[in-house]
Amino acid sequence: MKLCRSVENSSECVQDIESCSLPLASNQLHHKVPVPQSKDTVQAVKQWAGECFFPDDPLHKVKNQKSIYMKLVFGLQYIFPIMLWGSDYSLALFKSDAIAGLTIACMAIPQGISYAKLAYLPPNIGLYSSFVPPLVYLVLGSSRDLAVGPSSIVSVVLGSMLREAVSPDDNPMLFLQLAFTSTFFAGLFQAALGLLRMGFVVEFLSEPTLVGFMGGAAVVTVLQQLKGLLGIKHFATKTGFIPMMQSLFEHTSELHWKTMVMGISFLLFLYLTKYVVGHLDQGLNPPSIKMLLLHGSYLMLTIKTGIITGILSITVDGNKEMVALGIMNLAGSCSSCFVTTGSFSRSAVNYNSGCKTAISNMVMSCVVLVTMMFLMPLFYYTPNVVLSVAIIIAAIGLIHREAPIRLWKVDKLDFFAYLTAFFGVLFISVPIGLGIAMGISILKILIPVTRPNIVIMGNVLGTECYRSLTQYKEAIRVPHFLILGIEFPIYFASSVYLQDRILRWVREEEERASKIKEKAVSAIDSSGIEALLELKKKLNRRSLQLVLANPIGEVANKLFVSEAWEKFGSDYIYMNVAEAVSSVPGLAKISEDKNEVS
Repeated sequence: MKLCRSVENSSECVQDIESCSLPLASNQLHHKVPVPQSKDTVQAVKQWAGECFFPDDPLHKVKNQKSIYMKLVFGLQYIFPIMLWGSDYSLALFKSDAIAGLTIACMAIPQGISYAKLAYLPPNIGLYSSFVPPLVYLVLGSSRDLAVGPSSIVSVVLGSMLREAVSPDDNPMLFLQLAFTSTFFAGLFQAALGLLRMGFVVEFLSEPTLVGFMGGAAVVTVLQQLKGLLGIKHFATKTGFIPMMQSLFEHTSELHWKTMVMGISFLLFLYLTKYVVGHLDQGLNPPSIKMLLLHGSYLMLTIKTGIITGILSITVDGNKEMVALGIMNLAGSCSSCFVTTGSFSRSAVNYNSGCKTAISNMVMSCVVLVTMMFLMPLFYYTPNVVLSVAIIIAAIGLIHREAPIRLWKVDKLDFFAYLTAFFGVLFISVPIGLGIAMGISILKILIPVTRPNIVIMGNVLGTECYRSLTQYKEAIRVPHFLILGIEFPIYFASSVYLQDRILRWVREEEERASKIKEKAVSAIDSSGIEALLELKKKLNRRSLQLVLANPIGEVANKLFVSEAWEKFGSDYIYMNVAEAVSSVPGLAKISEDKNEVS
């Protein structure tokens, strides 16, 4: 679209344009912009739903098959990806998967015990979470490299949210029931997102806010390990930075100052070895389906905890994978497991160890099973300090120290989002910090909607291209024109701002004409149309004409059905910017004949 200032002397306008060496000609062919054919409502809604919820067309193989049998085969392969590669599995592949499985099992066992401790759960629950869920994912998951198990961040969030309502020390059985119920709702939430094809909801968590949240949660995780690292028996129940620091200073009498002052790691280890894991239940855990609390006063707490941990444990893209993770956690909640996900660290080790298929998860599960059945007594004398150090090392890996510097250089708003999420987790709480992170992500989406970016454009010499004057130094202004590029759809939220901003530019440069670049406005609604018509009236009073250039199909169709097309007139709608600019003499003549701008 463009705004064109009518002039009394059209030849003067042409001379001014030619003096700028612009590639415009008065005899240039002007193309009419056709109105696209209107679509049937049902057809339009069907097409929109397909693009929104099924952009990957997941069942395209099924649709292309004529045989019912082949449709069934491809449908089962989609639901159970193991059928795609299971029939071709060989001993050579198993050797690679066995090595990878044994490698990640060496990580899964200490991590399972540590992360269960992080969530204030019994150690055998952490081990079980590395036994049952990987077997479920083996059947339903589509990734061959993903190693499944508990996560440090999810464990922190789960434990901290539940601990604020129930003490794991005073009422361990109720706390365990709440953990299983939260896992159930986490799986239900994940599976629902996948089945309803609404995985895009998770995309509202932008990378800067998520990185900031994880960094803050990692610091909280490290601070929580001061209890085990320093041998403190009493520690803060809240996860905020200030409560934990207060608790540390209030219980300094419990510290072994002589050992700390000496600063010798070996002596510190000898002192703290008396704080050991202790007895671990051996054998298989009983089913936990009867322990789910699906009613009562703690229901909303478990739903909230389940949704938040469910969001954090979605580490893979795609609705199909969300369904697999969801069913995995649903099964885990009924078999004495807490929330599990795809571990980044384990997945990296799994890949580097040479895994070929998801059978590596099965090998890991078998090793964990053998450990639970026969080797649990070996962990009796495991020092708590060792588990604390393992957790701290894992948590430090989640702190991206280069992230704030990179964000500051690239995008100041992203930097602010990172800091807000980081300090929200650190000084308030983990759940509120996550809420702040999501709020900032949504705010970042709304800002360009309500305040779309508008750039002043000029002609790039020697071409018919019009680009931003700020970005392209070789671009120059077109005399009698103010060409603006609106880089966002015109909706109700931005319509008033758009009017005010354009009128401000018109006040500043009334001798110029205005134009909005090609392909800039990608959509428009009823409020946007009304805003354009109102803008047209205001500009007419100032002897300015609003002209449209290259309205895309959807925009043109809405302008047509709303009768705005007729009010503009086909003589004032052009195929591109160049034709609109070259039509100035014609516009000037019409203005002289009618003595008004229509």
